[in-house]
Amino acid sequence: MVSREIAQGIHWVGATDFDRRIFDELIPLPNGTSYNSYLIRGSEKTALIDTVDPTKEFDLISNIVKLNVDRIDYVIVNHAEQDHSGSLLMILEFFPDAVVVTNEKCKDLLAALLHLQENRVRVIGDKETLSLGDRTLEFFLTPWTHWPETQITYLREDKILFPCDLFGSHTGTSDLYVTDESEIYRSAKRYYAEIMMPFRNSIKGYVEMVKRLPLEMIAPSHGPIYRRPQFILDAYADWVSDTVKNEVVIVYVSMHGSTQKMVEYLTGALISRGITVKPFNLTHTDIGELALSLVDTATVVIATPTVLFGPHPQVVSATYLANMLKPKVRFASVIGSYGWGGQATEIIVKMLTHVKVELIEPVMVKGLPDEITLKALDRLADAILQKHKGINIA
Repeated sequence: MVSREIAQGIHWVGATDFDRRIFDELIPLPNGTSYNSYLIRGSEKTALIDTVDPTKEFDLISNIVKLNVDRIDYVIVNHAEQDHSGSLLMILEFFPDAVVVTNEKCKDLLAALLHLQENRVRVIGDKETLSLGDRTLEFFLTPWTHWPETQITYLREDKILFPCDLFGSHTGTSDLYVTDESEIYRSAKRYYAEIMMPFRNSIKGYVEMVKRLPLEMIAPSHGPIYRRPQFILDAYADWVSDTVKNEVVIVYVSMHGSTQKMVEYLTGALISRGITVKPFNLTHTDIGELALSLVDTATVVIATPTVLFGPHPQVVSATYLANMLKPKVRFASVIGSYGWGGQATEIIVKMLTHVKVELIEPVMVKGLPDEITLKALDRLADAILQKHKGINIA
């Protein structure tokens, strides 16, 4: 990879990982990702904002060396996770006089994750500034934009925001800037769903704070740079709002066809009532796509066969994921089939402890669905329609 100048004296020196296909051993990366690191030269001091994943530390060092950088005074660490800080110790070996600048909580995590020595760290507080001579860095503490120690950095004179994971996207592209807003919208929304959605209520306030800053660019830690910041700010304002869409997400597994028949019938019943339906067969679902669908859906229906006494393990996994992501979904129901008994519905409902949903009467059947079951599914479709009519639907 090669470094690139985004403004006079400011260079992207990060790395793009076109081939990476999973993040945190959990999140699929269909298009790879990037680790964005930025070098800022002031008239008196030079700062590096974040490093890169340790698998790409050679790219980072190479980019810096090729710029003939003989001194780095400050390494700004916006976030302690290894895809940001994993090359920090290498940078400190190359530039032994560099001081790590971060907040107190991040300092503690860097000590735990990297065994970084405390005497290498300068702790900053919220709204504190750091002069590079003719350039000024301002720091804003933004806990729970992913982790409890995250912060964002603002370059006042150039009006560039370095927001860490906020506003990012997992996109392995050679484009430095956003070139197709419709394309990046989907990637950024998926990234929000997978990483940011659990912290929606915290992020609301941070989005409003960022809107008050004069901005020429937003340069996130993953994905391309926004030269039209309003685009991503408007998108986030929508995603973190309380507005939902006239949609139903159905997640399901079917072992012998009974649950499948119920899902197919309910899907048709909902469509005929003017409701958008997004079914996900969990045996081959990309969980990133599932997370994306949960961002603004109004209702989730969990469909499961009964395995011994409870829901199918893949349904348990998906329910656990939805509970962790805490989408703004308003309603939920459970449908499915059983053989001799079980507590599938009760187990699923108890798992949804972090999702504030109203439960619509479940539909469970012994064996194959019959006419009585189909009528119950029609009643469920009617109930969902009425619930959607009673709330703020986009």
